[in-house]
Amino acid sequence: MRIAVIGGGPGGLYFAYLWKLRHPEAVIDLFEQNPEGATWGFGVVFSDQALEFLRADDPETVDAIAPRMESWRNITLNLRGESVEIDGVGFSSIGRLELLTLLQARVRGVGVTPRFETTIDSIDRLAGYDLIVAADGLNSIVRRAFEKEFGTSVAYSTNKFAWYGTTKTFATLSQTFVTAERGTFNAHHYRYSPSMSTFLVECDAATWNAYGFEHKSIEESQVICEEIFADTLDGHKLISNKSVWRNFPWIWNERWSHRNMVLIGDALHTAHFSIGSGTRLAIEDAIALTKALEAEADVPSALAHYERERKPVVKKLVTAARTSADWYEHFPEHMKLGLMDFTYSYITRSGRIDDARLRAMSPQFMARFEASRRSA
Repeated sequence: MRIAVIGGGPGGLYFAYLWKLRHPEAVIDLFEQNPEGATWGFGVVFSDQALEFLRADDPETVDAIAPRMESWRNITLNLRGESVEIDGVGFSSIGRLELLTLLQARVRGVGVTPRFETTIDSIDRLAGYDLIVAADGLNSIVRRAFEKEFGTSVAYSTNKFAWYGTTKTFATLSQTFVTAERGTFNAHHYRYSPSMSTFLVECDAATWNAYGFEHKSIEESQVICEEIFADTLDGHKLISNKSVWRNFPWIWNERWSHRNMVLIGDALHTAHFSIGSGTRLAIEDAIALTKALEAEADVPSALAHYERERKPVVKKLVTAARTSADWYEHFPEHMKLGLMDFTYSYITRSGRIDDARLRAMSPQFMARFEASRRSA
């Protein structure tokens, strides 16, 4: 089988690696428009559950990645100068570039040589392939060329966010909510190496307009964010990497394949960064597509199998992500709650965690929360 993979992000790299590992005779061409060593953003997060899912299918890759990860068991929320920890919520993180480098090494190890700085600007260039895997992200050329056929919908959250890094390291995945002079801000921050952290700044549209960010340069916006989160950064600076203000894009496709073309990762669907599942979903898509291709006798049947088996799983997680994003679009209102009620609202925001599960998962937090209710 001749396969073209468009996009050298985690999903595209992982599919190329997994298929070539299991089918050494396959011819796989992987095209990536950016130079080797280039990426945007900083760290990416995996829940413990996501790592266990990956380990079940490919323990060797997890063993290669895990030693380079930072891990923690709690989430910390900071509000009005007070902090509370939610215990029992395990996550690990790694630098996006480091993850890509590790996956590139595994791809090369099975005999696939990524073609960097190669832009596929027309589907016509891909004639002759048995399968085209579109792992080319938010602006996928395959999806945009056949939006009607895929049943594509695109919408945007109203909040604005900018993705920074910092040399300030944090003990856990943390969120800091701040009331500033002209509005409210939230920072999602966590370490992804012993010396670096992701620091994603978010605000609602009213705050963004009040600060005139539309007319500010990247450097000017960065200075304002550093001032607003000065206590959190503790003397450290923010670091920019294409850190422009953006609205989160919601991408969904009712049909996941067209002819011999199939979508995976952000080309297919997006899940809000507040649940940290974009990279996980892309890798799990690659696993599901591999299994579907192995389960069926021909490509059309395999692509139908992939959508049939994977779609309900993804839809459930994307629905939870939308519910989570809705909570963030109203976080200035939530900030009016007391610290414990605010934290309870936060941890139950996606609708996937009820009191019974919270007692089992986070007994220390739940005991503190219930005690606060009794004393109110």
